[in-house]
Amino acid sequence: MTITVYTKPGCSPCKLTVLKFQTAGLAPQVVDISTAPRALDYITEELGYAQVPVVVYDKDGTEDHWSGLKPDKINQVIELEKAH
Repeated sequence: MTITVYTKPGCSPCKLTVLKFQTAGLAPQVVDISTAPRALDYITEELGYAQVPVVVYDKDGTEDHWSGLKPDKINQVIELEKAH
């Protein structure tokens, strides 16, 4: 299982997304798109998103991703991880 959160400096929804995962005991990988041009290309060109945070959740080869602060999606991932 991997959780990657693509962020940029000063992004409150980004901070809240990371904090929600951390509070649940999960440690997401945090990637700052302002210092990682390939990451910016990935979320815009490959995934098609224009805003951060972008969360990519990969479990057992199945990937889910979304953009923006989405507490329902975050909670879904937390529940999936707590079930194991």
